[in-house]
Amino acid sequence: MTSPTLATTEHPVRATAVLFDFGGVLTSSVFDAFQAFGESLGCDPRLPLRLFRDDAEARELLVAHEEGRMREREFEQGFAVRLRAHGVEVDGSGLVRRIQSGMRADHAMIELVAEVRDAGFRVGLLSNSLGDDCYAGFDLASMFDAVTISGEIGVRKPSRRAYDIACARLDVDPGATVMVDDLPQNIVAAERAGLAGVLHRDAADTTQRLWAALGRS
Repeated sequence: MTSPTLATTEHPVRATAVLFDFGGVLTSSVFDAFQAFGESLGCDPRLPLRLFRDDAEARELLVAHEEGRMREREFEQGFAVRLRAHGVEVDGSGLVRRIQSGMRADHAMIELVAEVRDAGFRVGLLSNSLGDDCYAGFDLASMFDAVTISGEIGVRKPSRRAYDIACARLDVDPGATVMVDDLPQNIVAAERAGLAGVLHRDAADTTQRLWAALGRS
């Protein structure tokens, strides 16, 4: 399979729109935030994220929360139960805020969103939400032409429907849209839905790759 980071230069249709992920793209690394959270718990820093991958109950909690079927408080209490099952004594209250405290706005990426929009491209947000107020401090309505959040639409990336809804809200065809995301599986899913993909690692690299995908390199 072709690497997602290479697919941007081979998109057959001229792109007119860009969808940006939120956590890990417009902010600092989500992985680093979870690791810092793990360190604050005094456990293996990799444990919290590993639970979402390997613990079926923890993963279902995350999916239900991201799809809007479970509020933050219920998610926190359930996640605390799973952490305790793995030997970590923790109270569930405020777990999401503790995780989010390790994330900071990436101002270079926020500027890139504005630059792409100023260049005449439509820009949208497509984000899997974590927490009932995870976008505090960001004026999403002024930053984007359309905002699509998993907890509001009831479906999360990498579901194809999430990409279809986001493109429909932007009033663009998936084939004329580029997705910027920090998770390889979300880029692969975007490409399967007909979008081009830019796998985000840092602002400088993403800026170069995105402008190339938009035909402005």
